Amino acid sequence: MTRTPLIVAAAVAVLLAGFVGFALRPGAHRTAASAVAVGGPFHLVDQDGRPVDDGVLKGKWSAVFFGFTYCPEACPTTLLALGQAQELMGPKARDFQTVFISVDPARDTPAALKAYLANPAFPKGALGLTGTAAQVDAAARGYHIFYEKAGEGSDYTVNHSTMTYLMNPRGQFACVLPYGLTPEQAAERIGKAMRAGRDARNC
Repeated sequence: MTRTPLIVAAAVAVLLAGFVGFALRPGAHRTAASAVAVGGPFHLVDQDGRPVDDGVLKGKWSAVFFGFTYCPEACPTTLLALGQAQELMGPKARDFQTVFISVDPARDTPAALKAYLANPAFPKGALGLTGTAAQVDAAARGYHIFYEKAGEGSDYTVNHSTMTYLMNPRGQFACVLPYGLTPEQAAERIGKAMRAGRDARNC
């Protein structure tokens, strides 16, 4: 990622953590809001090609991260940390899942996501979601995710926000897990939210 999108992503993470933020999407202006609603309905397909909606977030604590399989740094780093955090959680990991939503639907087919998430170091049972460009854009707007294509040809990359959203078992926003947390820090924050219960709003 280039420096400017990283700065934007970091600023968004801080603002969302305090429930005051700006909605970001490609080509859009920043829109101030007194309170940021994170999440909402989406319609995508999983790595097995099955249609899914935001109901997949119900019943478990979900770490929702937007990225892409060609991502050189932020995505594998985040997934590796979440995979190790899941191991550190012990029995509580039964109530936790990682949801990886692609911001590169042109290349990230269900089969590509399935192969990518098969990495044994990534979170066990992780859900990979993709869809049409319009479906992905709608999901990204709901989570105030910035992303934009950078470069031309088959080797293009995608600049994107790097925060992870922890959603409670009702599919509601609990807190932001900033990029760069160690597995121990991530496990501690997720555990704190779990101890606070379904209505957790801070971790």
